[in-house]
Amino acid sequence: MQYHVKINAFEGPLDLLLHLINRLEIDIYDIPVSEITEQYMLYIHTMQELHLDIASEYLVMAATLLSIKSRMLLPKQEEELFEDEFGEEPEEDPRDELMRRLIEYRKYKEAADDLRTLEEGRSQVFTKAPSDLSEYVSDSQQQIDSLNVTIYDMLGAFQKMLRRKKIQKPVQTKIARQEIPIEKRMEEILTDLRTHSGRRRFSDLFPSNSKDHLVVTFLAILELMKSHLILIEQENNFADIYIMGSE
Repeated sequence: MQYHVKINAFEGPLDLLLHLINRLEIDIYDIPVSEITEQYMLYIHTMQELHLDIASEYLVMAATLLSIKSRMLLPKQEEELFEDEFGEEPEEDPRDELMRRLIEYRKYKEAADDLRTLEEGRSQVFTKAPSDLSEYVSDSQQQIDSLNVTIYDMLGAFQKMLRRKKIQKPVQTKIARQEIPIEKRMEEILTDLRTHSGRRRFSDLFPSNSKDHLVVTFLAILELMKSHLILIEQENNFADIYIMGSE
């Protein structure tokens, strides 16, 4: 059974590349194409494995990275023959265009973050005497505002969990498979959180090694995030991710 879910948290292939560059602490002016391509393709394959709808621009970027990688592997003489055959002007570095696009995108992203910060600061300015609004702001909402966990962080956590479980392809056998609706798994996760004082480690929500169960569980978590029924907590980079109920 396939589940097709579209997650609006993805902002585009450049956003994913910037996430990888920051996570791997890569110099944007000297991008190791082989490593960044491998990590990018890993995320694309994970998205396909989860049956997430992937916009064509992600696949175009994947093709661009693979093209740059192949150009970087060509010896100088073969590269010149390649350029002559296709009538292209020689380039100093095949990564230059990608680097310029990333730098330009980062500028706009940082500018958007600055504007958002200014907006949040301005929203705290009132022309009347301060009022006590604590009764209208729940603790969960305050926690949401302080979180900075992206969909890419969730995909990364899912990849780590899969590697730990060392999923193997099942042998050929006849078994009765029970299909699990995402809605039912969402209810089970919320019940699990309530049973454990409203807070669980991300990996603890995947008790089964069944591939179908793992995928359904991850999609259920994403849907609960979209519906603001759960909160995500991570103290710092590479730390464990915790799931909390928002009630």
